[in-house]
Amino acid sequence: MGNPYDPYGQQPGYGQQQPGYGQQPGQPGYGQQPGQQPGYGQQPPAQPGYGQPPAQPGYGQPPAQPGYGQQPPSAQPGYGAPPPAAPGYQEVHHHHYGGGGQLAEWGSRAGGYIIDYLIFMAPFWVLYFIGGLLASSGSGGAAAIGILFYLIGFALMIGAGLWICYQEGTTGQSIGKRQLGIRLVSAQTGQPIGFGMAIARKFAHIADSFLCYIGFLWPLWDERKQTFADKICSTIVVRT
Repeated sequence: MGNPYDPYGQQPGYGQQQPGYGQQPGQPGYGQQPGQQPGYGQQPPAQPGYGQPPAQPGYGQPPAQPGYGQQPPSAQPGYGAPPPAAPGYQEVHHHHYGGGGQLAEWGSRAGGYIIDYLIFMAPFWVLYFIGGLLASSGSGGAAAIGILFYLIGFALMIGAGLWICYQEGTTGQSIGKRQLGIRLVSAQTGQPIGFGMAIARKFAHIADSFLCYIGFLWPLWDERKQTFADKICSTIVVRT
């Protein structure tokens, strides 16, 4: 047993901590955990080497659980398996025609035709009615004026028809179609059909007049909502 008055026998060894006030030798200081920090000159606990995985849980022990507020890792799909679909997503197929538009209904087409007819045919019928009154008056001069009214009326009708063909051929829309939000396009390209093809389509409407104008009603049950003139000229009417 050492001498209690020997100062060398009371000092801790080299690299050891001095006990704090009121602490016994070998006890941790206030607020410290035993074995928390290594003493001076002591080696820290061994860390896994670079590129080495951390220690795996022992046999029969469950793997570590994620902490509070953390999401568990999701299972990855196997090789070649398609990724899972997003929740609530449903694939929707939209059938469009003519450059992205949907086919126009028969009511819209009929409404556009009626608007065009009233705008461009009303002047013709007014002049035709006045010319008929003058021609039936019995006077030679009045009859000549009546014939002049007839000619002016027909000229206006032809000019209005050519203007409609030009508008439909270059833009796909006459005034009536523009008001109803529909457009005449080629069934192959979805683009306006051109001035010449628009004139040919007007003549093709003669086929729609056969059998009590059944061709004009054909879009009511046709899959592509085409009249006979549309089928002849390969055109469709779509919504803008």
